[in-house]
Amino acid sequence: MAKRVVLALVADLHCRADTADDLRRGLEPVSDEADILVLGGDLCNMGREEEGRALQGVLAGIRIPMVGVLGNHDCHSGQAGLITRMLEDTGVCVLQGDSCRVAVNGASVGFAGAKGFCGGFGTYCLTPFGEDEIKRFVGETRSDARKLDDSMAALRADFRVTLLHYAPIRDTLFGEPAELYPFLGSSILSDPIDKHGCDLVVHGHAHHGVEDGETQGGIPVKNVAMPVIKRPYVVYALEANGQRRNRKRNKDGSS
Repeated sequence: MAKRVVLALVADLHCRADTADDLRRGLEPVSDEADILVLGGDLCNMGREEEGRALQGVLAGIRIPMVGVLGNHDCHSGQAGLITRMLEDTGVCVLQGDSCRVAVNGASVGFAGAKGFCGGFGTYCLTPFGEDEIKRFVGETRSDARKLDDSMAALRADFRVTLLHYAPIRDTLFGEPAELYPFLGSSILSDPIDKHGCDLVVHGHAHHGVEDGETQGGIPVKNVAMPVIKRPYVVYALEANGQRRNRKRNKDGSS
């Protein structure tokens, strides 16, 4: 039988105490519909401890493995380390430039992940020239790209997924103001992805972008920010024969 693993994908939950119940109800079916829950950052609204507690309540009842990265909102209040520990205490494998492997259904799924950062795309990508501030800005993105390069080079699994918060390609940003593109991601992040290859790239952050795109090397990319997918999560099947099925939940929670 061909190996098959079903992922539930979502980003940009922006959990607050007053939204936690709705988020929890939306995610209730996920343990029956998917094998792994993949969380693409901005899980809290402002990165505060009380939001982390609310998020723990949202995720506590989920019975399948969870893998995630932080987003910029999770870092805003200077408590990213605390938010990370709270997620880990709830069972989420939080990737910070490293990787993990999850075994399900007789198959292994390898995840390489990082938050990522800004910088722009293609010939308009910012370079580390001039002021030290610019060099540090670009250096942050290049640092995460190097970490992805290292973790993807070492990753061995039946399926490979790259998880980011910031976008590694421009195509999934269509709908956002062009002036914001340099602050929504960077093609620097796509270099290790096309170098090493994977089955799927997942990101969030771009609330007004589009769901589907691909890298220059033809690897599928999904922007699963909740304002984009307009549902609790997207279900995506990885199959060993190379065929992938993408199934969305309706706004009412049905499939």
